[in-house]
Amino acid sequence: MNSDSDLQIAGDLLEVQHLLRPAREHPATVAEFVGLARSIAGDRSQWAPLVQYDATTRWYHRLLSVPPAPGSARAGETPLGYDVWLLSWIPGQGSGLHDHGLSSGVLTVLDGELTERTDRGKRTLGPGAQRVFAPGYVHEVVNDSLEPAVSLHIYYPGLTDMPMHSAQCAPAEATV
Repeated sequence: MNSDSDLQIAGDLLEVQHLLRPAREHPATVAEFVGLARSIAGDRSQWAPLVQYDATTRWYHRLLSVPPAPGSARAGETPLGYDVWLLSWIPGQGSGLHDHGLSSGVLTVLDGELTERTDRGKRTLGPGAQRVFAPGYVHEVVNDSLEPAVSLHIYYPGLTDMPMHSAQCAPAEATV
């Protein structure tokens, strides 16, 4: 029985690299931005020494800012322009209900636990959890736990606007 697979056709497993596209210098697809977030999350030495906790305000630090390349609106050109932010959350701190203007994004929990609230309800996000969202996505992120948390946020194009929404947009809690 002869069953050909891509690997059998390609030959030596160590030679498969010639079949793959070269990695881009900058992400250009949702999957590539998710991959960038996972890569940063997996390298604690890249972010953990920078984390600070502030009881008076939510702490944040821009890890990376890549401006858009001229003509990057055309498919396949890079960089699209993006920002990578590191945020810390002490218990009780939250973002307020907001969207990200014209930016899409990837939120990745690095340490601790965060709660995301949307008009569809709430979801608990633990270490490694990721949320991907498009422009206009309205949510609130809160540290409802008793321990601090750290998250990574990638916005593409880079974040220029974060409109706040009234609490009336939040889902109503069921009363019994």
